[in-house]
Amino acid sequence: MDPARIAELLRPFLSPSPTLAGAQVESPASFGQSAFPSTAQLRDISTYIDMLLRWNSRINLTAVRSPEEIVSRHFGESFFAARHLFPPSRPIIPHTHADQELVPSSQEQRQTPGTAITNPHLSTAIDVGSGAGFPALPLKIWAPDIRLTLIESNHKKVAFLREVIRGITLTDVNVFCGRAEDFVAANSPNPSTDNVVTLRAVARFQSVLPTAAHLVHPGGRLALLIGHAQVSQAIKLIPHFDWQPPIAIPGSKERVLVVGRNRSLPQSSVTGPR
Repeated sequence: MDPARIAELLRPFLSPSPTLAGAQVESPASFGQSAFPSTAQLRDISTYIDMLLRWNSRINLTAVRSPEEIVSRHFGESFFAARHLFPPSRPIIPHTHADQELVPSSQEQRQTPGTAITNPHLSTAIDVGSGAGFPALPLKIWAPDIRLTLIESNHKKVAFLREVIRGITLTDVNVFCGRAEDFVAANSPNPSTDNVVTLRAVARFQSVLPTAAHLVHPGGRLALLIGHAQVSQAIKLIPHFDWQPPIAIPGSKERVLVVGRNRSLPQSSVTGPR
């Protein structure tokens, strides 16, 4: 797909929008001059779309068949979430066709985009029920220095995810083939990391949500890309999280981004020194 057209379709999702309650509004004067998406990132998105369309003819990855709708529905929504979860350290300057050639396309630009995470601690993200990779892989494209885990139980979808990761050379990405409950049982939490867990368009929402919340460290965040009707369900099911007001996703009348922070104390704070 033409990178300039991808950039045009992403523009509404990268434009200024209401921030999460308590978050600082980005001040362009305090940032550098890099842009998102870079030419290299647009090329990765285009490759991802091509692979998704090719695999989708063999296995059911998405009901969306139009490349342009894939950009808007899947990538746009994912990058919209990324903006709020990992605020940019530099301004977002969505491209037009005229300025494509002005953006560096080197490997250095791929590794050090205008969206470097400013948190001094290691940032990790876990995506539950990754499916075709949204929002997880766009999160990694947006913020390459996060350590990402995708949880997916369907073996064919896992094979697709791993091929995309190889195809666009993403690093520090792990795909866990199994259910979220299996992942919880197999992994010890590391509360020293800055932790984000994402959940989008999963079956059995009410049964999966508590497991996803269990993966969120004390002080970490749970980001849900859901319908309005599911917001009250989430707040009721996970009462020990501080939930921010839902943010409407551009171009959608029904879907929102809602983020909750785990207000539980770390275990060391609960037990105290021995």
